[in-house]
Amino acid sequence: IFPIQAKWDAGFGGVGVGDTEIDWKAYMAQVEGVINGTYDYTQLQGDTGPLVYPAGFVYIFMGLYYATGRGTDIRMAQNIFAVLYLATLLLVFLIYHQTCKVPPFVFFFMCCASYRVHSIFVLRLFNDPVAMVLLFLSINLLLAQRWSWGCCCFSLAVSVKMNVLLFAPGLLFLLLTQFGFHGALPKLGICAALQVMLGLPFLLENPVGYLSRSFDLGRQFLFRWTVNWRFLPEALFLHRAFHLALLAAHLTLLVLFAICRWHRTGESILSLGLSDPQTFALCFETAPTPASSAPALGLDHRIQIVSTLFTSNFIGICFSRSLHYQFYVWYFHTLPYLLWATPTRWLTHLLRYHLILFLISRLLLSWNTYPSTSCSSAALHVCHAVILLQLWLGPQAFPKSIQHTKKAH
Repeated sequence: IFPIQAKWDAGFGGVGVGDTEIDWKAYMAQVEGVINGTYDYTQLQGDTGPLVYPAGFVYIFMGLYYATGRGTDIRMAQNIFAVLYLATLLLVFLIYHQTCKVPPFVFFFMCCASYRVHSIFVLRLFNDPVAMVLLFLSINLLLAQRWSWGCCCFSLAVSVKMNVLLFAPGLLFLLLTQFGFHGALPKLGICAALQVMLGLPFLLENPVGYLSRSFDLGRQFLFRWTVNWRFLPEALFLHRAFHLALLAAHLTLLVLFAICRWHRTGESILSLGLSDPQTFALCFETAPTPASSAPALGLDHRIQIVSTLFTSNFIGICFSRSLHYQFYVWYFHTLPYLLWATPTRWLTHLLRYHLILFLISRLLLSWNTYPSTSCSSAALHVCHAVILLQLWLGPQAFPKSIQHTKKAH
């Protein structure tokens, strides 16, 4: 698949430069302001508005600024993002390979049925793909038992774009499960310390301006760009009560999944941070290992990590205040896993494949309808609801065998 994909991306990058411009010039103008010595975030502007991304974005796109002749060599930028896309596919395939839950033919589909994803990466040059490739690198490090490095890469991804925080509830759950409350604190400290270190020049200049711009949770989105709420009146879409209702639903569903789907059946959720991390690791150990090395992760544990993170992100997507077209990459590469990795008991094998095919086709149609319509937005929510129901009714991500092993210890 990779040689074919590389050739396709090389051809895709040959599309006219005029087709690329949405935010690239704004990114370059914002970065140029920092290069010229402006560290006050409230003074950094681009053609499309103020700088609203954390400091990691500034440093990475500053590198792109110099690599592309101060942002003028669009073909070079396209080539860089084509390589970034191939790196994303490699990291995603590695994750899927380690969970053994998705049929191999799905990888080919993931490459060929993603015209909009190609556009987001290779033509539009958004910062979303940069954040996601760092996120998938982080997950691979977690699967390799490199938890500190995984947390470091996760924090770096957050520093590029805040959407990565949708994975944070799942990561927090995994850290508490793996290390307990006290053991998780150093890992969380790594995430916080990196944010402070990257943002230090801007924090010293105007801390309130930096935090309010780069981590603005109340940012208002334009109704004209929404993909998921087109069927609502614009006044309701912009109303704060609607935003609070979505936030409440988001948090409620996260708590329900943490208690009923991610957590060990029969144990109190309050004991999560008090469990013995050594016992948890031994439950998944597949073979004796030297005392100097970390226990090897069993298949069940790898599935637990990926399922928890992907589900946490998907719940956030379902209750987002607005989804724009470039936000598709926030979960596109996780959808095959979510669809195939949770078999539903109440469907036969044939019906399940028909349902997956229907959901994929409807999702593709919704995301490729421009501008979005009431029907495309409603169809998107229906697909999300069906996937959520499947995740809820499917087998528990945490293996049942751990319960007996836990009692034995």
